[in-house]
Amino acid sequence: MTGADRTGVGSGLRRDILTTLLPGFDGPVAPRWVLDSLRDGLGGVCLFGSNIETPEQLRTLNAALRRANPLAVIAIDEEGGDVTRLFYDRGAPFPGNAVLGRIDDLELTARVARAVGAALAATGCTVTFAPDVDVNANPDNPVIGVRSFGADPELVARHAAAWTTALQETGIAAGAKHFPGHGDTATDSHLALPVVDVPLATLRERELVPFRAAIAAGSRTIMTSHILIPELDSRNPATLSPQILCSLLRGELGFDGVIVTDALDMKGASGVHGVPEAAVRALAAGCDLLCIGTDNSAAHMVEIVEAIEFAIEAGRLPAERVREAAARVRALAADAAPIPIGPALRASIEPQHDAEEISRVIGAFEVADAARERLSRSSRVGTVVRIDTVANIAIGVAPWGPFAAEAVSAAPSWLGTADSIIVSEERELADPAGLEGAVLVVGKDLHRHPFARTAIDALRAVRDDVVTIDMGWPSHDRAYADVSTFGASRLLGEAVIAFVDDALRPALATP
Repeated sequence: MTGADRTGVGSGLRRDILTTLLPGFDGPVAPRWVLDSLRDGLGGVCLFGSNIETPEQLRTLNAALRRANPLAVIAIDEEGGDVTRLFYDRGAPFPGNAVLGRIDDLELTARVARAVGAALAATGCTVTFAPDVDVNANPDNPVIGVRSFGADPELVARHAAAWTTALQETGIAAGAKHFPGHGDTATDSHLALPVVDVPLATLRERELVPFRAAIAAGSRTIMTSHILIPELDSRNPATLSPQILCSLLRGELGFDGVIVTDALDMKGASGVHGVPEAAVRALAAGCDLLCIGTDNSAAHMVEIVEAIEFAIEAGRLPAERVREAAARVRALAADAAPIPIGPALRASIEPQHDAEEISRVIGAFEVADAARERLSRSSRVGTVVRIDTVANIAIGVAPWGPFAAEAVSAAPSWLGTADSIIVSEERELADPAGLEGAVLVVGKDLHRHPFARTAIDALRAVRDDVVTIDMGWPSHDRAYADVSTFGASRLLGEAVIAFVDDALRPALATP
C-alpha cells in the first residue's frame, strides 16, 4: 500500500483499516484491484445494477469475491420495490414498502422479505441495505417516498420489525435505514445536505420509533443518513456525528451491531470535506463500515487508507476505534451462509403472482371515482403519455411500472396498441386536443415536477377523458393523481395494466 513507509501504522492496523471499507466497482467481473484488496483485508463490496447480468453470473461473481476474502461482506441495495439491484434489468417482482404498508398485513410483509432474502442467498449476497424504515412525513420527499412503509410511525415500526425478522431468517443480514430518519426532507442527500429542523420530541415520537422496532427485531446493521439535525448536532450530518451515533444510536437505543454509512460519495457526506476526510470523520463518529460509492479505483482506495493512517498518526482517530470497527465487520461476515451449489435460475428466485395477488395489490391503490368513470366510457386506451423525470439516484434507471411489465410479458396489453408519447423537461406535450382518447398519463411524483403539471393542466383544459396514474408518492390533495399506486415496481406495473383492463370492461360490454 502506497504510503506504508511514511507512517508508523503497522500491517495489522492497515488490514483493519481496509476491513472498514466497502467500495463498489463497475461491470459484471471484479477488477484486479478489488480482488487484490480483498486478499489484503478489504471489508467487502457493495453491488449495484451494473454488476448484475443474470443470477448465475452474480453467483459466480460473488464466489470469486468470497474466495479472495472469506470474510467479505457482499452487500446490495435490494429493497424489494422501486430500489432493486437483483432485478435491475426488468424491475422488481415485489410490491414495495408503501404498498405493503397500505395493505398492512404483517404476514404478507414477512413473505416478501423472505422471498427477497431467499433470492439474495441463492446468489451469494450476505447483506441487504433494507428495509427502509424512514417515516415519509413529507410528500415532497425526493429520495424516500414509496420506499417507506408510510407516514404513521407505529405502522412503519410494525412492518420494519416483520421485514427484518423474516429477512434474517433466510441468512441475509438486514440494514435498517436511514438513521435517524430521512423521511421529513425535501432535499436529496445525494445532491446536497438536507436539514431536518424539528424538536427532539418529534424525533423520538416519529423518526426513532421504527428504528427502535428494527433494533428490537435484531437488525444486524443500521445505515446512517447524511442529514443535519440541529436539535441533535448543529454542525455535523448524522454520518459524521458522535452525538447521534454514539450517544443516541449506541447509548439510548442500545444498538450493538454494525453501523454502516450511506455512500460517502454523496454530497451530504463529502460535499465539504471530500471522501477521504469524510471516511476519517465517519470512523471517528462511530461508523464501522464505510460505503464508498460506485466510482472507485485502486488509487482511490489508497487515498482513503492513507487519510485514515495519517489521522491515526496525528491523534485525530484512535487506533482502537478502527480495530473495534473492523472486528464488528468481521463478525458480521463470519455468520454468512455458504454460497449454494447448483443452478441459480431466474425462475427459482422470481415469484409468480396469480390474479388474486394482483387484485390485492390493486386494492391498495387510491382511485378517484372520476378515474373509473372516465375509463368506463372508453372502449380502449388511445394514448399513453409517459412522464419521464430525472431518475432518483437511489433507484437508477431500472425499468418501471407498466413499461417494465409490458417488456417482459408474453401477452401485450393496451400499452402495445395505444399511441405512446414521452414528456420530459426537454420534451413538451404538443397538441393535447389532438390525441387519441382515452388518455392515460403515467408518471412518478407528478406534483413535484412543474413540466408534468403543465402537461396535465394542458390536457385537462381541452379534454374530459384524461386519467393520471401517479406511481410515486402523491401530494396531500391528490391534485395530479387520479390513481395513486404508491410504487412503480414491475409488479405494480402488472397491477396497473390489470386495473385499466378491468375499468374498460363496462364500455366493452355495452352492446
